[in-house]
Amino acid sequence: MILGLDIGGANTKAASADGKYAQSVYLPLWKRPPLEKILKRINAEQKPEAVAVVITGELADCFSSKREGLESIMAAVCRAFSSPAFPCPVYFWGYSGFRGRDIEEPTDQADILDIAAANWSASAELLARELGDCLFVDMGSTTTDLIPILARPLAAKNDFLRLSRGELVYMGLLRTNLNSILPLARIRGQQVPVAPELFAIIADAHLASGHIDPDRYTCDTPDGTDVSRISSLRRLARSVCADLEEIGERGALAIAEQACIEQKNRLMAAIERQAELHRLERVAAAGIGEELIAEAATRLGLDCILLSELYGSRISDLFPAYAAARLLETDPVYLQ
Repeated sequence: MILGLDIGGANTKAASADGKYAQSVYLPLWKRPPLEKILKRINAEQKPEAVAVVITGELADCFSSKREGLESIMAAVCRAFSSPAFPCPVYFWGYSGFRGRDIEEPTDQADILDIAAANWSASAELLARELGDCLFVDMGSTTTDLIPILARPLAAKNDFLRLSRGELVYMGLLRTNLNSILPLARIRGQQVPVAPELFAIIADAHLASGHIDPDRYTCDTPDGTDVSRISSLRRLARSVCADLEEIGERGALAIAEQACIEQKNRLMAAIERQAELHRLERVAAAGIGEELIAEAATRLGLDCILLSELYGSRISDLFPAYAAARLLETDPVYLQ
């Protein structure tokens, strides 16, 4: 059993190369959660013979630098899989491919940044082999990757450059601050600024509008209360400095609907930009925002392939972890 891990800032995801095991755990690294303990539990339960790892959590602001974040996460992974009962080799995927790391060896400082934020690279490399030319779009809880694939992945090699080129959009299906998507809301014929405060997130808009069920609201709520529809409506009302009783359910729903429309429009613009730039007519959609990607692609007249239909819905939600495991199966660094 080859296990793939995708350790992000908010979620740690795991999948086996055969697709039979898939799990996502909400572990916000900025809160210093028990990452090593969770990984040790996975090791004991699954007993993998090798582990393929991609990392994006190095950007969490509990770390003073990406290098510190990578070193901390890599050390936790290696300790978790060095159990005398269930030891196994660990391989980290970077833009130049896998690098093996024996748990007793020190970190190679020269190329550690090659591993930073490379989870999309594993996904795109697998799709380049199995699907061919397409625009790979993966929307998670926090961000959206838009990776052009023309025989090989063509995206820039770090988040700063991808952000500047539109290959990384800092907008996800759940955790994005409502104000960053909807600066102004129309309520009762008035244009009302949405407060630049963490009163509500886009997950509240999707839940209130019926786009997601409460069990898909897999992150902290802004006010620390529950994930019921009524609580989301209250948070939406608070985003315009009101109580729900002041603007009513209709007013809160108006905010939700406008935010969802604006998010879709922004996603469409991002997809259109990359599709036109690289002359691609096919989108491969993945992540918890797969349906939103499909809607945007269809409105743009692009063909859309849902990775949930090719690999299963659980695998689509955590595709980089699965891709890393699949890539390791045939990689010389593992086979030698």
